[in-house]
Amino acid sequence: MLKRLWTRIEDAERKLRRSFGKDIATPSGRRWAAFHYNVFDHAFLRSFWTNFFQIAPGVYRSNQPTHSRFEKYAAMGIKTVINLRGTDKHAHYLFEKESCAALGLTLIDAKLWARMAAKRENIVYVIDAMRAAEKPMMFHCKSGADRAGFASAMYLLVFEDAPIEVARRQLGLKYIHLEFTATGIQGYILDTYAARNARAPIGFEDWIRSEYDHKALQKGFDAKTPPAELVLA
Repeated sequence: MLKRLWTRIEDAERKLRRSFGKDIATPSGRRWAAFHYNVFDHAFLRSFWTNFFQIAPGVYRSNQPTHSRFEKYAAMGIKTVINLRGTDKHAHYLFEKESCAALGLTLIDAKLWARMAAKRENIVYVIDAMRAAEKPMMFHCKSGADRAGFASAMYLLVFEDAPIEVARRQLGLKYIHLEFTATGIQGYILDTYAARNARAPIGFEDWIRSEYDHKALQKGFDAKTPPAELVLA
C-alpha cells in the first residue's frame, strides 16, 4: 500500500513538473520558468555548490551552471560547453541555451544517462565532440556526479592516456557519486573495460567502437555479474 501511495505521489510530481517551465519569452513565463528551474531542477543549490573541477589542462567538469556561473566561466576563458543532459523543452535547458548565446559560448548538446548504460552512438558522439571542441572547455550534467564523472574518465582515457585506475577516480564520493545506487552503472562500465583490457590490451575508444554493448552491460550490472566475468564480444 505504501509503495502504491509513493508511486502516485511520484506520478503527480512528474505530471506537475512537466506541465510548465517551457516559456522564457514572456515576463510571466520567465517567472514560472525560474521557479521551475530552482525548485524542480534544484538550481538554487547550484548557486553555491558547483562540483566544478579541472581534470586536465583546459578541461573542466561541473554540475549544471547558473547564469552567473556561466558568466564566471566565460571570464575564465572557457569557449565550449558540452551539455550531457541533451536538449530539453524545460527551463534548465532554455536558460542554458540563452546564457551561452549571450556570452558567446559554443554549446554542444549530447545525451548520456545517469542510471542507465548509454548507447554506443551516444558515447561516440561525446568523444567526437570532445575531440572537436575548442578549449578551454567544460562538460556538465545535472549534479556533476555521474554523467560528468563518466565523461571525465573517458576524457582521461582517450585524450590523456591515463591509467584506468586514475580515470576511475573521477567516479568517487568526492563528486557525490554513489556507487551503491543505480548510478553505479557508470563505474561498472569502466570496470568491465578494465577487466577486458587486462585480458588483452585495447584502447578505451577502440573498445567502445568495436565491443561495447549497452544492453549486455546493463543486464550484467542489474544481475550483479562481476565485471571480469562479463564478456561482450
